[in-house]
Amino acid sequence: MATIQEVINVLEQLAPPVYQESYDNATLQTGDASQQVTGVLVTLDCTEDVIEEALEKGCNLIVAHHPVIFKGLKQLTGRTYVERTIIKAIRHNIAIYASHTNLDSVLNGVNSKIAAKLELKNQTILSPKPHTLMQLVTFAPVQNTEQVLAALHKAGAGQIGDYKDCSFQVQGTGRFLPTGNADPTIGQPGKPEQVQESRIEVIFPAHLQHKILAALFKAHPYEEVAHYLYTLENTNQEVGLGVIGELETPLTEYEFLGYLKEKMQLPGVRYTSVGTKSIKKVAVCGGAGSFLLKDAKRKGADAFVTADLKYHEFFDAEGQLLLADIGHYESEVFTKEIFYDTISKNFPNFAVCLSTVNTNPIRYTF
Repeated sequence: MATIQEVINVLEQLAPPVYQESYDNATLQTGDASQQVTGVLVTLDCTEDVIEEALEKGCNLIVAHHPVIFKGLKQLTGRTYVERTIIKAIRHNIAIYASHTNLDSVLNGVNSKIAAKLELKNQTILSPKPHTLMQLVTFAPVQNTEQVLAALHKAGAGQIGDYKDCSFQVQGTGRFLPTGNADPTIGQPGKPEQVQESRIEVIFPAHLQHKILAALFKAHPYEEVAHYLYTLENTNQEVGLGVIGELETPLTEYEFLGYLKEKMQLPGVRYTSVGTKSIKKVAVCGGAGSFLLKDAKRKGADAFVTADLKYHEFFDAEGQLLLADIGHYESEVFTKEIFYDTISKNFPNFAVCLSTVNTNPIRYTF
């Protein structure tokens, strides 16, 4: 059996909490992370009905995309559905975990799932995030270079897109004078020393800084490890919001709307006026994505698929692309499949269940 924390660790490898937006409230909402998992129920939203479903299926962990606790709670009296859901979860010892805007912000997250449903090729992040990468520069004796590099790579350094174990090395002469209190690996106190060393450079995600440094200090032979850390201006091509990709075969705007409705299983679509434009390059953003419209235009999207658009925001398309609002729930409901696939792959010894509760608060008239 696995603990709730072990399941959380796997989910956070996929979508590190550090990537959530400042207004968000993802991660563990209720429950004891050291508890053994009896079963996991995955859902888009966590409601009273979902808690009931977890009880019926013997699941003591619910993994949701939307946090049930989003704003601060000042009381728990059962006055709102949020309070009633939390009370019921605590009463029945059910843990609730949410992976929200951090899952929106990774390449294999929410937006990639939409892109996969639409069978988009050549997927890339629509709006990559800056300041999420760091560079480590350190120096090691030539004979110890490989052991230091191996430790850094194991800790997560040197991954660039589809390439792993990336680094740069150049050799030179290191000079130092151990003082009387030093215990040098090479040389003697009070005597100047010269050593042939490798200058090692690697890039890594900023949130791994402590792990990377711990690995460096453990693997390095020196008592004092010379190193430099730099925050990079580079945008991270694997972290950011939205996804843009290409259809295998171009479609007319009307054909694309029909294709969109079929692939995303939609009851309807709100969209801007259509003309004779061909749709090839498509940008997507699950949930409320109007803030990415400029990015979709800038990257030459023929269509932008998102949700929660306001009336005046449809004007902002300005005829440059087809703007389609497919609904918040509809754009993110397949997020459940991400959780299901990730947990099932890593934990085959307990049940992972897809919630069958329709938590969409919106109804449509046909």
